[in-house]
Amino acid sequence: MFTGIVKATGTVVSATPNKEGRLFSVRCPELVSKIEVDDSVSVNGVCQTAVSLTADTFTFQAVEVTLSKTTLGCLKMGQSVNLELALQLSDRLGGHLVQGHVNGMATFKSVSSSGNNYYLCLETDDRHFKYLVKEGSVTLNGISLTIADISFTQKRFWVSIIPHTWMNTTFNHLRIGDKINLEVDILAKYVENLLFHSDGPTNLGSKLSEEWIRSKGF
Repeated sequence: MFTGIVKATGTVVSATPNKEGRLFSVRCPELVSKIEVDDSVSVNGVCQTAVSLTADTFTFQAVEVTLSKTTLGCLKMGQSVNLELALQLSDRLGGHLVQGHVNGMATFKSVSSSGNNYYLCLETDDRHFKYLVKEGSVTLNGISLTIADISFTQKRFWVSIIPHTWMNTTFNHLRIGDKINLEVDILAKYVENLLFHSDGPTNLGSKLSEEWIRSKGF
């Protein structure tokens, strides 16, 4: 479990194909001293397990399904990645509850700025868009953000990036058309599951309709 508050960026120093997928090594001296083998690390929002360490790098195995579903499949040597260590129970929850289980990808469509504050427009498909709400939480490349605006017809949403986040994450390396790892708020998925797949006594899945909702005072 993570918070979406990126603590450091690292640099990919190797990406070695193997039977399981690809073995990555990332250099980040400021975080490696806090990592142990078997620890979970969020790499651009993807929860990965540290399998070996050196003085300044950690290595993780990304399997084929991860490479196909996330932007890790496009990572190359020399690229920067956002990093966050797993949440401890004593930590402050500065962002929101992030699992590191990427749901899919969004496409970076445009950017505007006001000084050093940046306003990004992103696009995703229906499978993920239905979980997004204005002023709700979303995780992009491992960063907890608030959705500033949304267009249901265009399947686009906007986020505002403050100067500190822009300068201290990989956002400042993005180019129009780039793919970004997307994790929706897990609470929305739980609500959907409870409402539409209930097999309990209330069987909400069979009753849920606009009329049913209105009858409950909504």
